Amino acid sequence: MKTKFYILALALVSMCAMTSCDFLEAENKKTGGQTAADYFDQNPDKLLPYAYSLMKPVVSRTDVFVKGTDLYMMSHLKAASQLQNYIYTPENADIKSLYSQCYACINAANALIYYDKEGKYSDEALFIRSYMYYVLTQQFGAVPFITEYINNSNRNYPRTELNQIYTSLFEDLTKVANSASLDEENHVGHASKRAGAALLAKVYLAAAWDLGTTVADAVNGTYTVNDANGYFAKAAEWADKAIQMGAVNDLTTMTFEEKWLPANEGNGEEIFSVQYDLAGYPGAVAEGGHGLQNHYGSYFDNPSKTGGKYSDSEDAPTRKSVYMWEKGDQRFEATFMTTFYGYDGTNYDKGYFAYYKQDAATQATLPIWRKYFPWYATDAEMTAYLAANQERFSMNTQVLAPKAYQMTDKMPCWTFNTDGSVLKKTVSTTEYETTVYEGLDFAPTVKKWDDPNSIQSNGNKNCYRDIVLLHLSDIFLVAAEAQLLAGKEAEALDYINKVRARAGLAPTTFTSYAPEYATGSLQPIDLILDERARELYAEGHRWMDLRRTKQLVHYNVAYSYYITDAAQMQNLAGEYKWYRPIPQAEINANDAITDADQNPGY
Repeated sequence: MKTKFYILALALVSMCAMTSCDFLEAENKKTGGQTAADYFDQNPDKLLPYAYSLMKPVVSRTDVFVKGTDLYMMSHLKAASQLQNYIYTPENADIKSLYSQCYACINAANALIYYDKEGKYSDEALFIRSYMYYVLTQQFGAVPFITEYINNSNRNYPRTELNQIYTSLFEDLTKVANSASLDEENHVGHASKRAGAALLAKVYLAAAWDLGTTVADAVNGTYTVNDANGYFAKAAEWADKAIQMGAVNDLTTMTFEEKWLPANEGNGEEIFSVQYDLAGYPGAVAEGGHGLQNHYGSYFDNPSKTGGKYSDSEDAPTRKSVYMWEKGDQRFEATFMTTFYGYDGTNYDKGYFAYYKQDAATQATLPIWRKYFPWYATDAEMTAYLAANQERFSMNTQVLAPKAYQMTDKMPCWTFNTDGSVLKKTVSTTEYETTVYEGLDFAPTVKKWDDPNSIQSNGNKNCYRDIVLLHLSDIFLVAAEAQLLAGKEAEALDYINKVRARAGLAPTTFTSYAPEYATGSLQPIDLILDERARELYAEGHRWMDLRRTKQLVHYNVAYSYYITDAAQMQNLAGEYKWYRPIPQAEINANDAITDADQNPGY
């Protein structure tokens, strides 16, 4: 299915470049004696892979989804981006491209609905379009809600009120969730009834926050709730429906580690994913995938030297990320690669990817190049491990010396020299970030997106793991958040503690929860956001999670390396940048939008 999907999508990209499929493209040239309209009237199914393929440029991004939050920061002397220090304007290229990519996908979905006279594929198109509008509303707020296929020169599309957009999405996704043409669930990249229900739960949750809560104090993250529409209850209802729809509807069938193993793609907890396939890609495979495996960690030098994977040194964990994990939380080891095996200079299967390519017995004999201990590891535990494995550290023949680190404020580092000596050094600073992230490889890399079959190079598009957008534990936490805001703390805790139980943790409560990083009192929403951070780390939810829950300013001021004062997130008039700016290019091109329509803060 994936190979066919690639070929069809590439063919459609080529055809649509010559016809009217691109957003706001008015031409309709003849190709091969047949107009695009004639072709798609007869073959609407050929537009389906094209519409799905246009989700990829959106969902494979990291910048707008994680930068400017509490969990991620640059490393290896990389400067902060505009998104991290909130100095972006309506001219920002990253924001402009997100906006245009979402609308390109929306227009492809609208084209599919337009040509699909029998309605065989329209519910899938509604799902695709709804997901793009979900992203747009969370990033930009009110935007033009366009449901017609644009194949003319019209440039008159006013912003639609947010409540109207949400109402339309409720209707569209309810249709998807009750569709007679869709599978109950699908694990090969097609929308399903379960995916519709899961996305509908997230849309109801977003609408409840946006339309039924008000910021009381942005710096302290406090808010008032007046959900007259009952959207929080609706979000909980649809989250429960999505959970019950699947063959797998609890978190006991697999460990967190198993859930994210490359060999376990399409497992029962997955609800919807955007598909990639190395074997089926017909072009240059080192450039045809995405770059998620090359992200979320320090820089580890050239893979040809280390036998590792390329890491762009962006969005490494902050101090809060490091101290957020509790002892016993299995998600720490399942999220971060804490042991890098040594490379013999010839066989990548014996380097970083030995974790996936070698059995446990073989792994136990391999050299160790990097080891990362969590903050809660005791001196006795670390000393015992290093003593037991000193020979394995000394077996390395790489240019860069083997090392071990503990992820703490004081940052002890052990260097294993070629003469057999071991040097222990402690970073002499109280500022975790300013010292840790000037180094080469002080922070571990995330392994959630690792593709052991990828072609390793200093590039950012060599990963062919499917990008999971909706999955079961995410929806458990959506249900928890919705129940909490609907005033049902016991029901919210039940969902939270089921997520924690799979991770190997004891139950907690909203009053007893006390993570290591926290220095002041917490709100109930902090527990939910921390569980979302641990369960969904490196999945691209964080900026939208913080904006939705009114914590964007609070968490940045409290935990970001780049924001030290709330004024950095305001314009000169004192307006906070709760949303991204409407791109200036859109204002200039759209006759129905003017500078007066710009979001506050810009």
